[in-house]
Amino acid sequence: MKKQLPINLMKKAVKGVSYLGHPIRLRIVEFLDIYQTSSVLNIAKSIKEEQLIVSQNLKKLKDAGLVRCERKGKFIFYSLDGEYPASLFNCIRKLYGYIANSYDFLVDNYKAILPRDFTMMVANQIKLFCHIDKMRILEFLAIFGESCVSDISKGVNIEQMKLSQYLKRLKDDGFVVSRRDGRHIYYDITTGIHKTIIKCMHNKFEKNL
Repeated sequence: MKKQLPINLMKKAVKGVSYLGHPIRLRIVEFLDIYQTSSVLNIAKSIKEEQLIVSQNLKKLKDAGLVRCERKGKFIFYSLDGEYPASLFNCIRKLYGYIANSYDFLVDNYKAILPRDFTMMVANQIKLFCHIDKMRILEFLAIFGESCVSDISKGVNIEQMKLSQYLKRLKDDGFVVSRRDGRHIYYDITTGIHKTIIKCMHNKFEKNL
């Protein structure tokens, strides 16, 4: 990552990721990444959720541009829409591989169902940081490293009082760390799904710059 995404691309990226801040949707995307194309019935059986709930969440994923559908006779089949959703899950699997010391998951294009409690944790964390202003702050720190409040404020165009509130929440949730040096407080991004997703977003949307 060399520079920040334009605000219009960042909003588009954040909107897509925000739909994954739900464990059922995250597991649907995981299933389709592994099995490519499937009916609602097969997805529901595999992830052990009611068919109606799966259908509702597939509609939301389709509206977000993360999945597409195709009718074949009486049945509708779903698949991931493009490489972006799959690349997100590739990043999530590698993160799990590092955390769990599971080397299979560190191999490129290795695909297997992740533990349910891990995908639940990822979905819950996405809910906490997937907000346009929070993501711009995290992106700035991921690119430029440790920075003071005034520099972050200039870089993301958020006034300092509001920025300080966001930084406090991000710190409380473990997404950033801070240190004091004299009168200044410096912040830096931590390692985790938030940093992984930002890198993945840049891999996708930097092509449009």
